[in-house]
Amino acid sequence: MPKPSDTLWDIAKAEVEKKENLEGNGVEVWEKSLLFMGNKNGGKTTIILRCLDRDEIPKPTLALEYTFGRRAKGHNRPKDIAHFWELGGGTSLLDLIRIPITNDNIRTFAIILVLDLSKPNELWPTMDSLLQATRNHVDKIITKLGKTNPKVATEIKQRTWNNMPKDHPDHELIDPFPIPLVIIGSKYDIFHFTSKSEALLLKARVLINHLAFGFDRSKSISVDQNKPLFIPAGLDSLNQIGPPPATDSDIGKLHAHTPVDLWKKIYEKTFPSKSTRDLKDVNDPAQDPQYAEYEVDAMRTQKNQDSHGQYPVPSSLLGMDKVLNLAHRA
Repeated sequence: MPKPSDTLWDIAKAEVEKKENLEGNGVEVWEKSLLFMGNKNGGKTTIILRCLDRDEIPKPTLALEYTFGRRAKGHNRPKDIAHFWELGGGTSLLDLIRIPITNDNIRTFAIILVLDLSKPNELWPTMDSLLQATRNHVDKIITKLGKTNPKVATEIKQRTWNNMPKDHPDHELIDPFPIPLVIIGSKYDIFHFTSKSEALLLKARVLINHLAFGFDRSKSISVDQNKPLFIPAGLDSLNQIGPPPATDSDIGKLHAHTPVDLWKKIYEKTFPSKSTRDLKDVNDPAQDPQYAEYEVDAMRTQKNQDSHGQYPVPSSLLGMDKVLNLAHRA
């Protein structure tokens, strides 16, 4: 029985887990969670649908959407399950990151950051905002776990270094992301004027299926800047990347404290970034017709009426009724 404090996310997840446990016949079921984030209209939904073999026309993601996929590694084995979350709105809904990433699933969570290569001016600020917000939330969870379950917290921290060679030349400069992170540059076919989208989507699918279902990962690597890059964690270095395209005089004037900071300054000089305010989505997800539901919309209207003349209920909070309802419908 669901508890009164359970959200619709909790109820939906429990129903899926119950069904999977019944199918498992006592065999352990693999369960992972992935959060897709990135530029608006950057191709996140297309990648998810391709990974789940769904022949559907992608629809815009306005808030936080949930779906799941199942795969069996062999005959007479239970199907493993992967939870797919997608954050819409670019950088405008950072507070929703805390919903899918929790104390309970932090050890089985991965982030897929999809950056639109056709919008270079938005690329770096989008990456900065999303990764910083995610890292802040994850760090808080790990800090809390350190007080209640230090063994798990230590395991998470140690795991971030597992893919890094112990003799990596940049070992002292690296601060690994606390949970598995994949960065995908989407729309390369537009950026490079080629027709390689299918092959690139297949590579992305193989990598995501590895994170979601434990399938074998691709062992290929490509560091040729004239071709699509494919670089597994730990298999690159600052020396191989080389210095940013700038004169020594320009580099000296930038006063960068780290290599990443230097690259950021050079990049933003070439592609002046838009402010976070410019990247925010001003649309209210609760008003989107594709999520219209009579009962929810009627309750929202009632809330609007009840708040008249009193402290108004913020539109962002009212929209959460519709956002949370997506889990039940998924």
